[in-house]
Amino acid sequence: MKIDPNRYQKPTREALRKQLTAESFRVTQENDTEHPFTGAYWNQDQPGLYVDIVTGEPLFTSRDKFDAGCGWPSFTRPVDPDVIKEQVDKSHNRVRTEVRSRVGDAHLGHVFPDGPPDRGGLRYCINSASLRFIPLEKMAEEGYGDLIDLIKQKSEEV
Repeated sequence: MKIDPNRYQKPTREALRKQLTAESFRVTQENDTEHPFTGAYWNQDQPGLYVDIVTGEPLFTSRDKFDAGCGWPSFTRPVDPDVIKEQVDKSHNRVRTEVRSRVGDAHLGHVFPDGPPDRGGLRYCINSASLRFIPLEKMAEEGYGDLIDLIKQKSEEV
């Protein structure tokens, strides 16, 4: 599924200070990391869509979420590979691959090569504070009706 970036826009830094919680601002705009097992979505298992808290651009689906045991929401892949930007992160005396949102340029978390091998082998380890969850039953109402089938496919299999 291709997501059109022209449907989303990054607010100004001043608007983001008003719009986001202090934690979401620190995580998305200042590259902070929430503590493990504290975010709203680390153990969320409800069907739905995870969008960039900054722009609303769709990032991940519940279909691709799994329990990695790390304390952060973990996904095997983004809803569209183009919604994520990757860059080298050399902070904290190690080299990792940071993931950022395409339109909002928000710090989301990191991607690691230790995900489920049968699902591509990647683990997108994402801060809850960088996401907004939209339950399946609210997706059409919030303008994400075109993505409902992506979630329903998995929900009906369960």
